Amino acid sequence: MAILNNRLTNEQYAENFSDIHPPFETYNAAQVEANRCLFCYDAPCIKSCPTGINVPKFIKQIVTDNIKGSAHTIFLSNIMGAGCSKVCPVEKLCEGSCVFNLMDEPPIPIAKLQRYSTEIAMKNNWQLFKRKQLETSNNSPSRDGGKVAIVGAGPAGLSCAHVLSREGIDVTIYEKESKGGGLMTYGIAAYKVTPQFCEDEVNYILSIGGIEIKYNQELGKNISLAELQKKYDAVYIGIGVGLARQLDIPGEDLEGVEDAIKFIYDVRDKGFPAIPVGDKVAVIGMGMTAIDAATQAKRLGAKEVTMLYRRTQQEMPCTQHELDIAMLDGCKIIWLAAPKELTGVKGKVTQIICNVMQLGEPDASGRRSPEETGETFSLEVDMVIKAAGQMPFEQLIMDNGLLNNKGKIVINNCTTNIKGVFAGGDAVNGGKEVVDAVQAGKDGAAAILNYIIHAKTQS
Repeated sequence: MAILNNRLTNEQYAENFSDIHPPFETYNAAQVEANRCLFCYDAPCIKSCPTGINVPKFIKQIVTDNIKGSAHTIFLSNIMGAGCSKVCPVEKLCEGSCVFNLMDEPPIPIAKLQRYSTEIAMKNNWQLFKRKQLETSNNSPSRDGGKVAIVGAGPAGLSCAHVLSREGIDVTIYEKESKGGGLMTYGIAAYKVTPQFCEDEVNYILSIGGIEIKYNQELGKNISLAELQKKYDAVYIGIGVGLARQLDIPGEDLEGVEDAIKFIYDVRDKGFPAIPVGDKVAVIGMGMTAIDAATQAKRLGAKEVTMLYRRTQQEMPCTQHELDIAMLDGCKIIWLAAPKELTGVKGKVTQIICNVMQLGEPDASGRRSPEETGETFSLEVDMVIKAAGQMPFEQLIMDNGLLNNKGKIVINNCTTNIKGVFAGGDAVNGGKEVVDAVQAGKDGAAAILNYIIHAKTQS
């Protein structure tokens, strides 16, 4: 057994990481599906979308060949509607609430239709929004609506920036990475969204004007919250989460053991051939990140990938759709298994020893707690990927004097305990979907606009 890169040919990599959700190839194909929509009154699909996209309206606009209007309807509620159409767990959101499910009929392919309109808009660079022109006393155009700093160019930060820019606010985003997009760019499987698409989406959002991104600028290193407060009228913190939760078991420091976050980041950042993967890989966890790590390990050429989860299928945090992807890729699943110890030879991991678990009473999450049975089993491995969850940047949050709950920033209507400092997204909720972060950015922008307007009336 060995951990190797360049396991496959370029053609195999291209095939393995091709688009998992192919788009409609023609307008007629999109129109056929759009015409199935019942255009429900008080539509449940709207209610189940965290950003409240008017789904019946944008689908009706596709039916009438008003693609520009359809894209506008989507982007008005979700400026990252193109990306969300690829990564949203729609089976538990809009499509999962479609009334056709009650009729034992396939739901309307909302995500695919949303992708159809938004990708056409991006490809043609349709400018569907204009910045508000603020005027001075002599009626000459002016951009004196205010200045806002945003920390983090992820979905929350970009969404907040776009709403503020539409209102005439000048926005500067400080991003620690060399590219924008946050989780979309660095934390999602490459067969869902390509790095090029993420770059195109960021550029499309920036095309409204009035938004500048300063890359390689990290809070606590290159910039400080105090400095931003002095230079800007308000600051929005959208740094997400990203610290991998450790297993705290013996052997965790052996060679061949790595975090799923880093593994996925490297796949996105370095390219498929450069990423080494083992013959026999174990993935610990059953969330979306675990699924992405497992499927990508298999598609990079791993011979065996085994996913270990300490609860049962009924308690898994990922969706059935995501689990199906892993299983179709040939990943094995072992339920009621928790890692106990990692052993190795010459500093390299060779075995994972697991406790056999059973379910007890529900814990704080509402899921039944896993309990040890006293039995164990072992697996031969040469690579272990840890996907046991992510933690907030607790120390960074505390260093900047932000009120927090175990690292998650505490807010009241997006406002932190520091005047003029707002926050949202995963840094607040601990980690949800991309679409939730987009809505958090919108909420943050609304709170900032209210704050700036109030501050000006008081001055």
